[in-house]
Amino acid sequence: MKSILAVALASFATLVCAQEQIPVSSKPSPYLARANTLLEQQPVIDTHNDLPIFLKFYYKGKLNNIDLTHMTNESHTDIERLRKGHVGGQFWSIFYPCEDTEADQVKEGLELVDLVKRMVQRYPDTFQLAGSVAEYEDAIKNGRIASMQGIEGGQIIDSSMSVLRQFYDAGVRYMTLTHNCHTPWAESQSPATKYPFPKGTGLTDFGRKIVKEMNRIGMFVDISHVAHSTMHAVLDTTSAPVLFSHTSANAICPIERNVPDSVLRRLNETDGVVMVNFYSRFVECDESKRATLSDVADHIEHIASIAGRDKVGLGSDFNGIDLTPVGLEDVSKYPYLIAELLRRGWSDEDVKGVAGGNLLRIWRGVELVRDKMSDVVPDESELNEESLQ
Repeated sequence: MKSILAVALASFATLVCAQEQIPVSSKPSPYLARANTLLEQQPVIDTHNDLPIFLKFYYKGKLNNIDLTHMTNESHTDIERLRKGHVGGQFWSIFYPCEDTEADQVKEGLELVDLVKRMVQRYPDTFQLAGSVAEYEDAIKNGRIASMQGIEGGQIIDSSMSVLRQFYDAGVRYMTLTHNCHTPWAESQSPATKYPFPKGTGLTDFGRKIVKEMNRIGMFVDISHVAHSTMHAVLDTTSAPVLFSHTSANAICPIERNVPDSVLRRLNETDGVVMVNFYSRFVECDESKRATLSDVADHIEHIASIAGRDKVGLGSDFNGIDLTPVGLEDVSKYPYLIAELLRRGWSDEDVKGVAGGNLLRIWRGVELVRDKMSDVVPDESELNEESLQ
Protein backbone atom coordinates (compact mmCIF):
# COMPACT_ATOMS: atom_id res chain seq x y z
CA MET A 1 0.00 0.00 0.00
CA LYS A 2 1.30 3.45 -0.88
CA SER A 3 2.32 5.70 1.98
CA ILE A 4 0.41 8.91 2.66
CA LEU A 5 3.42 10.92 1.51
CA ALA A 6 3.67 8.94 -1.73
CA VAL A 7 0.03 9.62 -2.49
CA ALA A 8 0.51 13.31 -1.71
CA LEU A 9 3.58 13.50 -3.94
CA ALA A 10 1.64 11.89 -6.77
CA SER A 11 -1.04 14.52 -6.34
CA PHE A 12 1.51 17.31 -6.52
CA ALA A 13 3.09 15.70 -9.58
CA THR A 14 -0.33 15.83 -11.22
CA LEU A 15 -0.49 19.51 -10.31
CA VAL A 16 2.83 20.19 -12.04
CA CYS A 17 1.78 18.35 -15.20
CA ALA A 18 -1.52 20.22 -15.23
CA GLN A 19 0.37 23.50 -15.00
CA GLU A 20 2.28 22.74 -18.18
CA GLN A 21 -0.88 22.02 -20.17
CA ILE A 22 -3.01 24.94 -19.02
CA PRO A 23 -4.13 27.29 -21.80
CA VAL A 24 -3.39 30.98 -21.91
CA SER A 25 -5.33 32.96 -19.31
CA SER A 26 -8.28 35.25 -19.90
CA LYS A 27 -7.71 38.00 -22.44
CA PRO A 28 -7.46 41.57 -21.12
CA SER A 29 -10.80 43.33 -20.76
CA PRO A 30 -11.68 47.03 -20.53
CA TYR A 31 -12.12 46.43 -16.80
CA LEU A 32 -8.64 45.06 -16.18
CA ALA A 33 -6.90 48.43 -15.85
CA ARG A 34 -9.52 49.50 -13.32
CA ALA A 35 -9.08 46.23 -11.42
CA ASN A 36 -5.31 46.76 -11.21
CA THR A 37 -5.81 50.31 -9.95
CA LEU A 38 -8.22 49.16 -7.23
CA LEU A 39 -5.86 46.38 -6.16
CA GLU A 40 -3.14 48.96 -5.63
CA GLN A 41 -5.52 50.59 -3.12
CA GLN A 42 -6.62 47.32 -1.50
CA PRO A 43 -4.27 44.44 -2.34
CA VAL A 44 -5.46 40.86 -2.38
CA ILE A 45 -5.51 38.97 0.90
CA ASP A 46 -5.75 35.26 0.13
CA THR A 47 -6.48 33.08 3.14
CA HIS A 48 -5.22 29.76 1.83
CA ASN A 49 -2.06 28.86 -0.07
CA ASP A 50 -0.36 25.46 0.37
CA LEU A 51 3.12 26.52 -0.70
CA PRO A 52 4.69 25.33 2.62
CA ILE A 53 3.67 21.67 2.19
CA PHE A 54 4.54 21.88 -1.52
CA LEU A 55 8.06 22.96 -0.54
CA LYS A 56 8.23 20.23 2.09
CA PHE A 57 7.20 17.47 -0.32
CA TYR A 58 9.28 18.61 -3.28
CA TYR A 59 12.32 20.09 -1.56
CA LYS A 60 12.18 18.50 1.90
CA GLY A 61 11.58 21.96 3.29
CA LYS A 62 15.09 23.09 2.33
CA LEU A 63 15.00 26.63 0.94
CA ASN A 64 18.66 27.60 0.75
CA ASN A 65 19.29 26.23 -2.74
CA ILE A 66 16.05 27.12 -4.50
CA ASP A 67 14.82 30.42 -5.91
CA LEU A 68 11.26 31.36 -4.99
CA THR A 69 11.37 34.36 -7.30
CA HIS A 70 10.50 32.35 -10.40
CA MET A 71 9.01 28.82 -10.26
CA THR A 72 6.65 28.89 -13.25
CA ASN A 73 6.57 25.19 -14.13
CA GLU A 74 6.71 23.88 -10.59
CA SER A 75 4.24 25.89 -8.59
CA HIS A 76 1.14 28.07 -8.70
CA THR A 77 3.09 30.54 -6.56
CA ASP A 78 6.31 32.50 -6.78
CA ILE A 79 7.39 36.02 -5.91
CA GLU A 80 7.14 37.42 -9.45
CA ARG A 81 3.55 36.23 -9.84
CA LEU A 82 2.52 37.28 -6.32
CA ARG A 83 3.58 40.82 -7.24
CA LYS A 84 1.84 40.66 -10.61
CA GLY A 85 -1.35 39.48 -8.89
CA HIS A 86 -1.26 42.36 -6.37
CA VAL A 87 -1.08 40.01 -3.41
CA GLY A 88 -0.54 42.05 -0.27
CA GLY A 89 -1.46 39.47 2.33
CA GLN A 90 -1.15 35.70 2.29
CA PHE A 91 -2.16 33.15 4.89
CA TRP A 92 0.27 30.26 4.35
CA SER A 93 -1.29 26.90 5.18
CA ILE A 94 0.17 24.78 7.97
CA PHE A 95 -1.06 21.44 6.63
CA TYR A 96 -0.10 17.81 7.03
CA PRO A 97 -2.27 14.87 5.87
CA CYS A 98 -4.53 13.77 8.70
CA GLU A 99 -4.65 10.30 7.13
CA ASP A 100 -1.04 9.74 8.22
CA THR A 101 -1.99 8.54 11.69
CA GLU A 102 1.57 7.45 12.48
CA ALA A 103 2.98 10.94 12.03
CA ASP A 104 3.68 13.31 14.90
CA GLN A 105 1.22 15.96 13.74
CA VAL A 106 2.42 18.58 16.22
CA LYS A 107 6.02 18.16 15.04
CA GLU A 108 4.98 18.33 11.39
CA GLY A 109 3.02 21.50 12.07
CA LEU A 110 5.89 23.16 13.91
CA GLU A 111 8.30 22.32 11.10
CA LEU A 112 5.98 24.07 8.62
CA VAL A 113 5.73 27.12 10.89
CA ASP A 114 9.53 27.17 10.88
CA LEU A 115 9.56 26.85 7.08
CA VAL A 116 7.31 29.89 6.69
CA LYS A 117 9.50 31.91 9.04
CA ARG A 118 12.65 30.87 7.16
CA MET A 119 11.01 31.83 3.86
CA VAL A 120 10.22 35.29 5.22
CA GLN A 121 13.72 35.58 6.64
CA ARG A 122 15.30 34.63 3.30
CA TYR A 123 13.28 37.22 1.34
CA PRO A 124 12.99 40.15 3.77
CA ASP A 125 12.36 42.68 1.01
CA THR A 126 9.35 40.65 -0.18
CA PHE A 127 7.72 39.14 2.90
CA GLN A 128 6.97 40.37 6.41
CA LEU A 129 5.42 38.30 9.20
CA ALA A 130 2.09 39.65 10.44
CA GLY A 131 0.01 38.49 13.38
CA SER A 132 -2.46 41.35 13.65
CA VAL A 133 -4.29 43.88 11.49
CA ALA A 134 -1.77 46.51 12.61
CA GLU A 135 1.14 44.32 11.52
CA TYR A 136 -0.57 43.62 8.19
CA GLU A 137 -0.93 47.36 7.63
CA ASP A 138 2.72 47.89 8.54
CA ALA A 139 3.79 45.29 5.96
CA ILE A 140 1.71 47.01 3.26
CA LYS A 141 3.23 50.37 4.23
CA ASN A 142 6.68 48.81 3.80
CA GLY A 143 5.81 47.44 0.37
CA ARG A 144 5.99 43.83 1.54
CA ILE A 145 3.60 40.89 1.40
CA ALA A 146 2.13 40.35 4.86
CA SER A 147 2.65 36.69 5.72
CA MET A 148 0.23 35.04 8.12
CA GLN A 149 -0.27 31.37 8.97
CA GLY A 150 -3.31 29.14 9.33
CA ILE A 151 -3.49 25.54 10.54
CA GLU A 152 -5.45 23.32 8.14
CA GLY A 153 -6.76 20.45 10.24
CA GLY A 154 -7.38 20.40 13.99
CA GLN A 155 -5.53 17.10 14.38
CA ILE A 156 -2.32 19.17 14.35
CA ILE A 157 -2.95 20.40 17.92
CA ASP A 158 -3.42 16.82 19.19
CA SER A 159 -6.56 17.83 21.15
CA SER A 160 -4.48 20.04 23.44
CA MET A 161 -5.43 23.53 24.60
CA SER A 162 -1.77 24.16 25.46
CA VAL A 163 -0.59 23.22 21.96
CA LEU A 164 -3.32 25.44 20.47
CA ARG A 165 -1.98 28.40 22.46
CA GLN A 166 1.63 27.62 21.53
CA PHE A 167 0.75 27.65 17.83
CA TYR A 168 -0.92 31.02 18.33
CA ASP A 169 2.23 32.31 20.00
CA ALA A 170 4.20 30.97 17.01
CA GLY A 171 2.14 33.14 14.66
CA VAL A 172 -0.83 30.97 13.62
CA ARG A 173 -3.97 33.07 13.26
CA TYR A 174 -6.60 30.55 12.17
CA MET A 175 -7.31 26.88 12.59
CA THR A 176 -9.51 24.84 10.27
CA LEU A 177 -11.24 22.60 12.81
CA THR A 178 -10.89 19.49 10.64
CA HIS A 179 -9.42 18.43 7.35
CA ASN A 180 -10.62 15.21 5.72
CA CYS A 181 -10.67 13.31 9.01
CA HIS A 182 -12.84 13.81 12.07
CA THR A 183 -11.03 14.93 15.19
CA PRO A 184 -12.19 13.51 18.53
CA TRP A 185 -14.12 16.73 19.02
CA ALA A 186 -15.25 18.01 15.57
CA GLU A 187 -17.00 16.44 12.58
CA SER A 188 -15.36 16.63 9.16
CA GLN A 189 -17.14 16.96 5.83
CA SER A 190 -15.65 13.61 4.83
CA PRO A 191 -17.55 10.45 5.82
CA ALA A 192 -14.56 8.30 4.86
CA THR A 193 -12.98 8.18 8.31
CA LYS A 194 -14.30 6.52 11.44
CA TYR A 195 -16.77 8.59 13.45
CA PRO A 196 -15.76 9.00 17.13
CA PHE A 197 -19.30 10.24 17.88
CA PRO A 198 -22.75 9.97 16.28
CA LYS A 199 -22.96 11.43 12.78
CA GLY A 200 -24.46 14.92 12.92
CA THR A 201 -22.83 15.79 16.27
CA GLY A 202 -20.87 18.69 14.78
CA LEU A 203 -18.98 19.62 17.93
CA THR A 204 -18.58 17.76 21.20
CA ASP A 205 -18.47 19.60 24.52
CA PHE A 206 -14.69 19.71 24.22
CA GLY A 207 -15.01 21.02 20.68
CA ARG A 208 -17.13 23.91 21.91
CA LYS A 209 -14.45 24.67 24.50
CA ILE A 210 -11.83 24.72 21.73
CA VAL A 211 -13.93 27.28 19.83
CA LYS A 212 -14.31 29.47 22.92
CA GLU A 213 -10.59 29.29 23.65
CA MET A 214 -9.87 30.35 20.07
CA ASN A 215 -12.20 33.32 20.65
CA ARG A 216 -10.28 34.16 23.83
CA ILE A 217 -6.82 34.14 22.28
CA GLY A 218 -7.87 35.87 19.06
CA MET A 219 -7.62 33.02 16.56
CA PHE A 220 -10.06 32.73 13.65
CA VAL A 221 -12.35 29.70 13.87
CA ASP A 222 -12.13 28.35 10.32
CA ILE A 223 -15.06 26.18 9.25
CA SER A 224 -13.88 25.05 5.86
CA HIS A 225 -13.65 21.25 5.47
CA VAL A 226 -16.14 20.62 8.28
CA ALA A 227 -19.58 19.04 8.09
CA HIS A 228 -22.61 21.31 7.75
CA SER A 229 -23.59 20.24 11.28
CA THR A 230 -20.23 21.56 12.51
CA MET A 231 -20.74 24.88 10.75
CA HIS A 232 -24.03 25.35 12.59
CA ALA A 233 -22.53 24.18 15.90
CA VAL A 234 -19.74 26.73 15.60
CA LEU A 235 -22.23 29.52 14.87
CA ASP A 236 -24.15 28.42 17.96
CA THR A 237 -20.96 28.66 20.05
CA THR A 238 -18.66 31.42 18.85
CA SER A 239 -18.74 35.00 20.04
CA ALA A 240 -16.32 36.14 17.31
CA PRO A 241 -16.67 36.36 13.53
CA VAL A 242 -16.08 33.10 11.67
CA LEU A 243 -13.90 32.35 8.68
CA PHE A 244 -14.29 29.97 5.76
CA SER A 245 -10.68 30.09 4.58
CA HIS A 246 -11.27 28.26 1.28
CA THR A 247 -14.87 27.23 0.61
CA SER A 248 -17.34 27.59 -2.27
CA ALA A 249 -21.15 27.61 -2.57
CA ASN A 250 -23.12 24.40 -1.97
CA ALA A 251 -26.09 25.71 -3.97
CA ILE A 252 -23.95 25.68 -7.14
CA CYS A 253 -21.81 22.62 -6.42
CA PRO A 254 -23.78 20.52 -3.90
CA ILE A 255 -21.08 18.73 -1.94
CA GLU A 256 -20.69 18.72 1.85
CA ARG A 257 -17.38 20.55 1.44
CA ASN A 258 -19.22 23.70 0.27
CA VAL A 259 -21.21 26.08 2.45
CA PRO A 260 -25.03 25.77 2.28
CA ASP A 261 -27.44 28.69 2.11
CA SER A 262 -28.75 27.83 5.58
CA VAL A 263 -25.32 28.71 7.00
CA LEU A 264 -24.88 31.75 4.78
CA ARG A 265 -28.10 33.19 6.17
CA ARG A 266 -26.62 33.03 9.67
CA LEU A 267 -23.40 34.96 9.01
CA ASN A 268 -24.91 38.19 10.31
CA GLU A 269 -25.19 36.62 13.77
CA THR A 270 -21.49 37.07 14.60
CA ASP A 271 -20.18 38.24 11.21
CA GLY A 272 -17.98 36.16 8.96
CA VAL A 273 -16.53 35.85 5.47
CA VAL A 274 -16.54 32.98 2.97
CA MET A 275 -13.24 33.00 1.08
CA VAL A 276 -14.07 31.28 -2.19
CA ASN A 277 -12.02 28.22 -3.18
CA PHE A 278 -10.65 27.88 -6.72
CA TYR A 279 -10.39 24.07 -6.88
CA SER A 280 -12.16 23.07 -10.09
CA ARG A 281 -13.87 20.07 -8.45
CA PHE A 282 -15.42 22.29 -5.76
CA VAL A 283 -16.46 24.95 -8.27
CA GLU A 284 -17.83 22.71 -11.05
CA CYS A 285 -19.36 19.46 -9.82
CA ASP A 286 -19.61 17.96 -13.29
CA GLU A 287 -16.25 16.20 -13.56
CA SER A 288 -16.50 16.18 -17.35
CA LYS A 289 -16.16 19.96 -17.28
CA ARG A 290 -13.27 22.24 -16.32
CA ALA A 291 -14.26 25.16 -14.14
CA THR A 292 -13.56 28.67 -15.43
CA LEU A 293 -12.93 32.08 -13.91
CA SER A 294 -16.56 32.90 -14.69
CA ASP A 295 -17.70 29.90 -12.63
CA VAL A 296 -15.71 31.17 -9.65
CA ALA A 297 -17.37 34.57 -10.08
CA ASP A 298 -20.74 32.77 -10.02
CA HIS A 299 -19.88 31.31 -6.60
CA ILE A 300 -18.87 34.75 -5.33
CA GLU A 301 -22.12 36.24 -6.58
CA HIS A 302 -24.25 33.48 -5.08
CA ILE A 303 -22.67 33.83 -1.66
CA ALA A 304 -23.12 37.59 -1.89
CA SER A 305 -26.77 37.20 -2.93
CA ILE A 306 -27.53 35.27 0.27
CA ALA A 307 -25.12 36.70 2.84
CA GLY A 308 -24.18 40.08 1.34
CA ARG A 309 -21.27 41.40 -0.69
CA ASP A 310 -19.42 42.13 2.53
CA LYS A 311 -19.36 38.41 3.39
CA VAL A 312 -17.18 37.07 0.57
CA GLY A 313 -13.47 37.00 -0.26
CA LEU A 314 -10.73 34.89 -1.85
CA GLY A 315 -9.16 31.67 -0.56
CA SER A 316 -7.65 30.08 -3.63
CA ASP A 317 -6.08 26.84 -2.33
CA PHE A 318 -3.22 27.37 -4.78
CA ASN A 319 -0.42 24.78 -4.49
CA GLY A 320 -2.86 22.42 -2.80
CA ILE A 321 -5.04 21.63 -5.82
CA ASP A 322 -4.36 19.65 -8.97
CA LEU A 323 -6.89 21.38 -11.23
CA THR A 324 -7.32 25.13 -11.41
CA PRO A 325 -10.10 27.01 -13.25
CA VAL A 326 -9.30 28.23 -16.75
CA GLY A 327 -8.27 31.86 -16.30
CA LEU A 328 -7.18 31.38 -12.67
CA GLU A 329 -4.11 29.24 -13.15
CA ASP A 330 -1.84 30.90 -10.59
CA VAL A 331 -1.44 33.79 -8.15
CA SER A 332 -0.92 36.35 -10.91
CA LYS A 333 -4.53 36.03 -12.11
CA TYR A 334 -6.50 37.74 -9.31
CA PRO A 335 -6.91 40.99 -11.30
CA TYR A 336 -8.83 39.09 -13.99
CA LEU A 337 -11.35 37.86 -11.40
CA ILE A 338 -11.76 41.35 -9.98
CA ALA A 339 -12.23 42.65 -13.56
CA GLU A 340 -14.98 40.08 -14.11
CA LEU A 341 -16.84 41.27 -11.01
CA LEU A 342 -16.52 44.86 -12.23
CA ARG A 343 -17.91 43.77 -15.59
CA ARG A 344 -20.89 42.28 -13.75
CA GLY A 345 -21.65 45.61 -12.11
CA TRP A 346 -19.90 45.34 -8.76
CA SER A 347 -18.84 48.70 -7.37
CA ASP A 348 -15.26 49.72 -6.62
CA GLU A 349 -15.89 49.40 -2.88
CA ASP A 350 -17.54 46.00 -3.30
CA VAL A 351 -14.57 44.52 -5.15
CA LYS A 352 -12.09 46.06 -2.72
CA GLY A 353 -14.02 44.21 -0.02
CA VAL A 354 -13.71 40.94 -1.91
CA ALA A 355 -10.00 41.56 -2.49
CA GLY A 356 -9.25 41.93 1.21
CA GLY A 357 -11.35 44.56 2.94
CA ASN A 358 -13.98 42.10 4.14
CA LEU A 359 -11.33 39.87 5.70
CA LEU A 360 -9.74 42.83 7.48
CA ARG A 361 -13.14 43.76 8.94
CA ILE A 362 -13.70 40.38 10.55
CA TRP A 363 -10.06 40.19 11.66
CA ARG A 364 -10.65 43.40 13.58
CA GLY A 365 -13.79 41.78 14.98
CA VAL A 366 -11.82 38.77 16.21
CA GLU A 367 -9.29 41.07 17.84
CA LEU A 368 -12.09 43.05 19.51
CA VAL A 369 -13.58 39.88 21.03
CA ARG A 370 -10.11 38.84 22.21
CA ASP A 371 -9.64 42.19 23.93
CA LYS A 372 -13.05 41.94 25.59
CA MET A 373 -12.10 38.49 26.93
CA SER A 374 -8.75 39.62 28.34
CA ASP A 375 -9.86 38.85 31.90
CA VAL A 376 -10.94 35.29 31.07
CA VAL A 377 -8.44 32.70 32.28
CA PRO A 378 -6.95 30.15 29.85
CA ASP A 379 -9.01 26.99 29.45
CA GLU A 380 -7.26 24.05 31.13
CA SER A 381 -9.76 21.42 29.96
CA GLU A 382 -8.39 18.11 28.67
CA LEU A 383 -9.93 15.65 26.26
CA ASN A 384 -11.43 12.75 28.17
CA GLU A 385 -14.23 10.25 27.88
CA GLU A 386 -16.72 12.52 29.61
CA SER A 387 -16.11 15.38 27.11
CA LEU A 388 -16.88 13.07 24.20
CA GLN A 389 -20.50 12.75 25.25
